[in-house]
Amino acid sequence: MSSDPISTGQHVCPGPIPRREFLRVGLSGFATLSLPGLLQQRALAGSGDRSPKTAIILVWLRGGASHLETYDPKPDAPSGIRGVFNPISTVVPGMQLCELLPRHAKIADKFTLLRSMTHTGGGHPAGSLQMLTGDPDPQDKEKPIFPDWMTVANFLRSDRKRTLPNYVGVNPVVRYDNFTIAGSAYVNPSYGPFAITGDPNDPHFEVPNIGLSDVAHVTRLHDRAQLREKLDRIDRAIDQSGIMRSIDDFEAQALTLLTSPSARDAFDLTRESDRIRDRYGRNQWGQQCLMARRLVEAGVELITTTFDGPLCGRVGNWDDHAVNHHVFDALQFRLPYFDQAVSALIEDIYARGLDKRVLVVVTGEFGRTPRIERVASSGGGVASGVAGTVQPGRDHWPRAFSQLWAGGDIATGGVIGATDRHGEEVVERVTRPGDFLATLYQHLGIAASEIMIPDFSGRPNPILARGQPIPELARRT
Repeated sequence: MSSDPISTGQHVCPGPIPRREFLRVGLSGFATLSLPGLLQQRALAGSGDRSPKTAIILVWLRGGASHLETYDPKPDAPSGIRGVFNPISTVVPGMQLCELLPRHAKIADKFTLLRSMTHTGGGHPAGSLQMLTGDPDPQDKEKPIFPDWMTVANFLRSDRKRTLPNYVGVNPVVRYDNFTIAGSAYVNPSYGPFAITGDPNDPHFEVPNIGLSDVAHVTRLHDRAQLREKLDRIDRAIDQSGIMRSIDDFEAQALTLLTSPSARDAFDLTRESDRIRDRYGRNQWGQQCLMARRLVEAGVELITTTFDGPLCGRVGNWDDHAVNHHVFDALQFRLPYFDQAVSALIEDIYARGLDKRVLVVVTGEFGRTPRIERVASSGGGVASGVAGTVQPGRDHWPRAFSQLWAGGDIATGGVIGATDRHGEEVVERVTRPGDFLATLYQHLGIAASEIMIPDFSGRPNPILARGQPIPELARRT
């Protein structure tokens, strides 16, 4: 075990540092963001061993997509299971997908399907917490008791010299209704995502507090920073701990993020050609994926983007119970948007030479029941009949579901694992959330089995209690 304080479980954050009133007032033009303090906390927390600039984009299907209507079709199953859509062949011999994913089929050589994920979390919170934090508890919780993998990775890979945040949530993975499904738990909350909300396809969309374009405002901020520097020289001369010099660094970073044209440009989708924007799809999901690609290209290493909202149908997620949606109408409505956005992201990652370091993963918290239910709708709307209409649906199914993996210098064009002829049980190459998380950490160069982080009581906790990286998804170099 390393003697590094992160590995040994020692406390690594000395706590808040009192700020003088005149500094707080003098820098009020940007201190309202709490960004200098956020960056200060990150550096005081320390960082793990830096790996090459690998990155992950997680596309999260909130509510759980049906594996039978996406990546694991069962055309030979009985009518009460197989659904209404046909499978189609792909460019990979023997690999079939749902007919609603024709763009996926054309680039199947650029991804690998994992069809054998399984866990015990039957509710949305429990399933999400198992997948995102490794919590093995099958019971729902209001909030996580373990930090999610994104926060942990950001904590371990923190770099105070960055212009851009290292963990960005483009429509971030945070909540499911009133439940918090991802969070920092006992890790400093400053390591959570830089959250981008709203619809990037909206012509009036903008990311606040990034790359101010008002020259006069930028000049005033620089003047305030210079004034603070002059006032602080005496204190710096007698500063024995180096903390004030560290604060200087953080305030410089905050100022850079607020005024840097490169930071502004990374979030600016108008800098993309119409052809590229059209390829991703002129809708929220397509433009979220395009922003994710721009961010990894600019050096951001951890990006999550949630596919939910109006493009899902009436209830705004993939939770296709019959009371929510007519499952087949819902999938026919949303899968073209999904197909276009995900295939464009994968194609673009390869076309731009990012595939060696950027891993794209598509998953939700679980799949859907192979057996189709038929009950009354609770309300009419997109992909749902009026209240009382009996319609088909699929319930939660954590016992077997699928994921897509692309890029990341992994071997692609294959299938890992298998389910039975009904898609009910994993019959080959069982994989669990711990294996999923260990594989993500491995891609980021994090030895999950060796690193511990102290909890609130100071007791060291492993960042992953169980699970091994999936060998077929390891980097080839």
